[in-house]
Amino acid sequence: MNVPFLDLSRQHKALRDEVLAALAATYDANRFCLGRDVEDFERAFAAASGASDCVGVNNGTTALHLVARALEIGPGDEVIVPAFTFIASAWTASYVGARPVFADIDLETFTLDPAQLDALVTPRTRAIVVVHLFGQPARMDEILAVAAKHRLPVIEDCAQAHLASYRGRPVGTMGDAGTFSFYPTKNLGACGEGGAIVSRRPEILAASRLMRVHGSNVRYRHDTVGYNYRMEGFQAAALNVKLGHLQAWTARRREIARRYSAGIRLADTAIPVVLEIGESVYHQYTIRHPRRDALREHLARLGVGTDLIYPAPLHLQPCYAELGYAPGSVPVAEEAARTVLSLPIFAELTDAEIDHVVAAVNSF
Repeated sequence: MNVPFLDLSRQHKALRDEVLAALAATYDANRFCLGRDVEDFERAFAAASGASDCVGVNNGTTALHLVARALEIGPGDEVIVPAFTFIASAWTASYVGARPVFADIDLETFTLDPAQLDALVTPRTRAIVVVHLFGQPARMDEILAVAAKHRLPVIEDCAQAHLASYRGRPVGTMGDAGTFSFYPTKNLGACGEGGAIVSRRPEILAASRLMRVHGSNVRYRHDTVGYNYRMEGFQAAALNVKLGHLQAWTARRREIARRYSAGIRLADTAIPVVLEIGESVYHQYTIRHPRRDALREHLARLGVGTDLIYPAPLHLQPCYAELGYAPGSVPVAEEAARTVLSLPIFAELTDAEIDHVVAAVNSF
């Protein structure tokens, strides 16, 4: 049996008629850039995410950029970012001329280790970026306590954590702002690119709305340097359809994760655990194994697709060589990068495919 790491065609085949009807309505109404579809999605996604308001943008990376601008972070400033995440989290600092300062992670959650934070804060620190990686909420109480001590804003990168919550509080609503991605592979994915910002601070949302349309609220008057970061009507139309299925998809992801966790018995394998701070929404089901590469080759021979997310920590990326981080300087993130392996997890996986993955892992 062949089990793909991800097969978007299964979801899109099931939703084909519903999505195409929504796209046709948008097409016929010529609602291509912002417009009613985007406004409808902003309201619906805010409600689903436990937020009072939402700003739709063209992708998750631009959402981070707009929040950094709204917080007036700039050259000479520092932004603390976990070293084990997707590179866009660090662009929060780099896009505005600030310096990313890379923090280590907690291996149990793959998220920012609160114990590392205090020592990284300097007089130049302007913000902390928290990533709810793989759909697992970070340890927000401890992180927020350090942020409050130093009077620092917290940006929650929720790109992989739609509908996740920490101790009953939705991700994205605990810090100063939360950003989301709707890249097609995400738990809630557009038919292209998309992103969103939520915030408990109205001024961040207002600034983001202004900047996403060339810094203009009045035609041909530009109050600040802005960008063309608008969400497209087609993407919002597709997302409005998919949002109605997100809770069911999340429940299925959690069911798949439970079957994996109950079935995998391979020695020396670290599997995700359900924590009392909040269960993951399993954007990825990521295990760790000391012979990760050999295990991956074994699974490939048995037809099981896998992925390495992420094989290199941010502090050792070539684009940040000038910052001077050496191997061993952020050790837990480096250990994660050496040992992680993500197994197939998407709502349309069959029980037979799940059982095949479990058997393949255990046969290594």
